[in-house]
Amino acid sequence: MADPPLTAEAMVEAILRHPSYLEAVQDVAFLHEPETRGVRLQLDYLKAELLLRQHDVAHTIVVFGGTRLMEPAVAEQRLAAVEAALAADPDSDELRQDRAIARRRVEKAHFYDVARAFGRLVGAASQCGRNGRILIMTGGGPGAMEAANRGAHDNGCQSIGLNITLPHEQIPNAYLSPELSFSFHYFAIRKLHFVLRARALVVFPGGYGTLDELFEILTLVQTRKLAPLPIILVGEAYWRRVFNADVLVEEGMIDPADAALFSFAETADGIWSDILAWYDRAGTPLLTR
Repeated sequence: MADPPLTAEAMVEAILRHPSYLEAVQDVAFLHEPETRGVRLQLDYLKAELLLRQHDVAHTIVVFGGTRLMEPAVAEQRLAAVEAALAADPDSDELRQDRAIARRRVEKAHFYDVARAFGRLVGAASQCGRNGRILIMTGGGPGAMEAANRGAHDNGCQSIGLNITLPHEQIPNAYLSPELSFSFHYFAIRKLHFVLRARALVVFPGGYGTLDELFEILTLVQTRKLAPLPIILVGEAYWRRVFNADVLVEEGMIDPADAALFSFAETADGIWSDILAWYDRAGTPLLTR
């Protein structure tokens, strides 16, 4: 037996409930279609851009570095735990390797303190930038990034974190300013925001992600797609082992001038004074006082 015909009211209700009737900005499924990728790219860029403008952020000091850098006390605790496990199982090759890595992390843990002290220095100068404020900007994660954000937080100053959605969720560190913490879908848009206001790049020891960001900015400066800026690698002994630009010069892969696009520093005071001196030499002081 055929169903009775729908009333006009029921037909209107079916229209109102159908996804096609949703306004485009309310239709989440539509916004995630492949064809709307361009719109999503624009929104990924625009949300952070508008908020940075609202907070009068004119300049950023971008800090990169490994997520596995630890506070000295934490690194010592991890080493003690591995050594205790190895004492209970002295024949374990895996634990011996873990101990060697833990010792290396203890050796590099002082960089956490350097990054934190540097964050304090930039935080103290945050109101002194020309044409607007100058803030620490990091990738928003743990390790060296957390330390730099934490230093600004120590002084009661804002700092910025650009997080990224990943298959294994990346949690923002606790020291970001909530109003300046962003989560991006597209790496490309996140990278764009790293360079748009950058007045210096400070790179602590790190792994693939750190190297990716470093080499990308070196390439942009080398090709003049980005105006020259101070690029400072913290921990010369580490960086000399990981990245030997002199070899690239010897092999004819880069010009000698390209090997001078970055410098080394060891302390927070050294990093900050090198950045300020770079701008003084250029005749465009970074700070108003």
